[in-house]
Amino acid sequence: MAMRRGFLACAICSAAGLVATAVAGPALAQGQGQAQPGAAPPAGGISRKTLSTIDYPGDGKISILVLLEAPAGAVIPRHTHPGIESSVVMSGELELEMQGQPTKRFAAGEGFQVPPGLPHSGRTLSAVRLGITYVVEKDKPLSSPA
Repeated sequence: MAMRRGFLACAICSAAGLVATAVAGPALAQGQGQAQPGAAPPAGGISRKTLSTIDYPGDGKISILVLLEAPAGAVIPRHTHPGIESSVVMSGELELEMQGQPTKRFAAGEGFQVPPGLPHSGRTLSAVRLGITYVVEKDKPLSSPA
């Protein structure tokens, strides 16, 4: 049971990461920001709300919790993160492509994690709400194109 709770917490963080990536990714990938949350403009109908940030224990990392909302058919371009993305699908359904793995579908109540530096992309199959947590290097862009 404790393991499930831990996964759910991690999944919520990941979902927030995917959301933040979809919105902030293009600006951050172009060097317009660092891992700290910023005021990236919404893209393609995708909106992101940073719920909290905190320095991660140890040196040079930050944890960012994000709520992402995206309409049906939204595309999240292929990108990477300098840390772990943990996501949970709060509502809706999406497809996630991670390099070297088959495309997977995730629906409400399901979660996923993306390892640091692994190229991935996504597409919403219906309107989606994700809870995403990133644990990333503080002084690197949150997202980079891949």
